[in-house]
Amino acid sequence: MPVTRDHPRKAHRMAGPEGRSIFEPESDAAEDARLDALAEADIDAGRFVPHADVVKWLQSWGTPNKLPRPQPKR
Repeated sequence: MPVTRDHPRKAHRMAGPEGRSIFEPESDAAEDARLDALAEADIDAGRFVPHADVVKWLQSWGTPNKLPRPQPKR
């Protein structure tokens, strides 16, 4: 779809009754809670990549010294 002056109005008309995009899937509270619990367990177990490591990795993109993808510390 070409971007025109009325593009924001078209996007608004495409939004559902809650103002969300029609392309956004319905939220499933039980599934969201299950996934949150899994993520919290990973964090508690130390299975995560520190933000600073991700930043260094991303900043190396497009340079001659691109870093390998960071790995969890544990």
